[in-house]
Amino acid sequence: MNEQLKQQLHLQLQQMLESLLAQIAAQTSDVQVVELDQSRLGRLSRIDALQGQQMELETARRKQHQLQVIEGALLRINSDEYGSCFVCGEDIDLNRLMFDPTVTRCINCS
Repeated sequence: MNEQLKQQLHLQLQQMLESLLAQIAAQTSDVQVVELDQSRLGRLSRIDALQGQQMELETARRKQHQLQVIEGALLRINSDEYGSCFVCGEDIDLNRLMFDPTVTRCINCS
């Protein structure tokens, strides 16, 4: 992989990281604790609120996982490991890396 392509992928990863961090910061303030006081909400409203809270927490968990994936790719791109399949060690197709610079497996091992 040439240096120019590596820099382009690094920039793409940085942009993904910044975007995700902004989403995480915005979402953190949106998650609210559901009150257990049944006199304030009906039973169905409380169930809806709990379901909404669980959906928000799952979304936050997925974003944290994606953050780890992006940070891992940024660490690998500065080493010789980037662009090699974790399973077979073959080079990952450049089109695949351009589409998703966080991939860790070639198409055959996916």
